[in-house]
Amino acid sequence: MDTAHNAALAGWMKEHGYSANSFADKVNEAVERLTGRPSGFDGSSVRDWKAGRVKWPNAATRQALEAVTGLSAIALGFVPRGQAKTRPAPPQEDHDMKRRTMVGGIAAAAAAAASPGTAALRRIGMSDVERLQKRFAEVIASDHRYGGQLDIEQRATGLASEALNLQSAGSASQRVRGSLYAAAAAFRSSAMWAAIDGRRYANAQQHMHEAQSLAEMSGDQALKFRIWSHAGTMYRHMGRPADAFAANDVARNLRITRRDPLFASLGLARQAAIHGAAHDPGGIKRAFNEAYEAMERADPAAPRPVWMLAFYDEAEMHSLALSAYLACGDHQKAEYHAHQCLAALRPHMERSRAITTTRLAHSQLAQGDADAAVVSAMKVPATAATQHARVSRMLTEFGAALRATAPDTPVAQSWTEHTATWRACA
Repeated sequence: MDTAHNAALAGWMKEHGYSANSFADKVNEAVERLTGRPSGFDGSSVRDWKAGRVKWPNAATRQALEAVTGLSAIALGFVPRGQAKTRPAPPQEDHDMKRRTMVGGIAAAAAAAASPGTAALRRIGMSDVERLQKRFAEVIASDHRYGGQLDIEQRATGLASEALNLQSAGSASQRVRGSLYAAAAAFRSSAMWAAIDGRRYANAQQHMHEAQSLAEMSGDQALKFRIWSHAGTMYRHMGRPADAFAANDVARNLRITRRDPLFASLGLARQAAIHGAAHDPGGIKRAFNEAYEAMERADPAAPRPVWMLAFYDEAEMHSLALSAYLACGDHQKAEYHAHQCLAALRPHMERSRAITTTRLAHSQLAQGDADAAVVSAMKVPATAATQHARVSRMLTEFGAALRATAPDTPVAQSWTEHTATWRACA
């Protein structure tokens, strides 16, 4: 066997059912999305990658490969120039082995970049970090407007790769290297959230493992909180409340929740939502009240990361209570928190408004008010109804419940006609 054979890439393609030609097509699509220019990879290009004849593709190709697979170029078996190849763990191995392999690959890349024998192309500084942070703010804005879209996930994944590529692009101080790891972790956590919001849970778990390791290397407490808190939300949506409590507890026990009550509040509000999934109304009330009290203690002028400032406020706290009571079957309280959330939502929170309005419709229908429920559901924009996986699923469930509780009624007919216009616009 050729000792340069790339077993990691070959194993990933086999596991996911890709031929050389079909994989080349996916990479070409990703390159065009990332660069705006078509690419010409074919089956022979992929065979060159698998055979190890191309050891380190160019930056655009690496970003495209990561967007398609959800794995870094190093985890896919490619080797940065000037480094000796090590045999990567095949993708079929368990999650712990994947994580150890990924961490080792990232650490090796960082060590090579920092070693005296590495040819430094330029000095990497905080201006490079600030440029990435600006791109991160753009990803956050897209998420609040559209939410859950695959292109947001792929863009965030590509930017995480860009941050890691800078580690080996030149010399940098320890502070800058830590900031680059933090930027990569932030992008990975946004990719994770987009995948959760789009119900692509396998992708979300891949992003989670990478994000957790990068956040550990950065030492950024706020990022650790974000990633573990997202993990709790992911497991809640997957119907695994025990795992959700465990993940959210990791976030809630971090030092940052003792330093800043706003982080403590978010952890408690998400704990309330998990209590809802576990059908524990007492736990919901207790956690929500504690979350509210913690928010009142928080200094509104304290410096906080952009992702926290962009979304967590009283509206989001009521949104989480709405989710909790809806899951628990207390539809009157769910409706109350839905109205509170909608009244407090900031204009840019378009995704959150669509989700809250849909949940309001569910709570009203469950109380027997089909007319009010349909009026609420019709306020959801067609784009969210047809393109956001979570909203689309909830509206499908709403339609089924409406037909079951109010069949052959004018309001049910109105809803059927309204959804037909959505499908025509999709």
